[in-house]
Amino acid sequence: MESRVRAGEKLVEVPEAQDAALQFIGRIRTPWSERKDCPRQGRVDGPECRVEVFAPWREALLGVGEYAHLDLLYWLDRARRDLVVQNPGNDGQRYFGTFALRSPQRPNPIGLSRVRLERVEGDALIVRGLDCLDGTPLIDIKPVTCEFTPKAPPKG
Repeated sequence: MESRVRAGEKLVEVPEAQDAALQFIGRIRTPWSERKDCPRQGRVDGPECRVEVFAPWREALLGVGEYAHLDLLYWLDRARRDLVVQNPGNDGQRYFGTFALRSPQRPNPIGLSRVRLERVEGDALIVRGLDCLDGTPLIDIKPVTCEFTPKAPPKG
């Protein structure tokens, strides 16, 4: 957990977790090992990243290659969970409540990225558009299915 708190930011005491459990289904591999190097928002022209799916969840990838875009949910395991007011610009002037930001610092640090699927490689997805640290635990994968989302071109 990052311990830096900027001037004017506010913390709360976090109650002990007791009402939910997650089963991580994989691990995300990115080029970024430190938060300072990680992009603030993912970009579809960003670097390729690897989404590794653990057994026994690998068969759940069946058909995912038919989609051009996916929503990935992941656990921001190195984020603070006690920050309620933040100063994202670190300027000491503009403050926002955590729920008004896409900051990784949140009570339940769940990240969400819409990524472009480049290809499926066995038990892994190669994607562009992520903004998380290397080794981030994967919670879920959901296809983007709105009528305006193009399907991936046929393979072969």
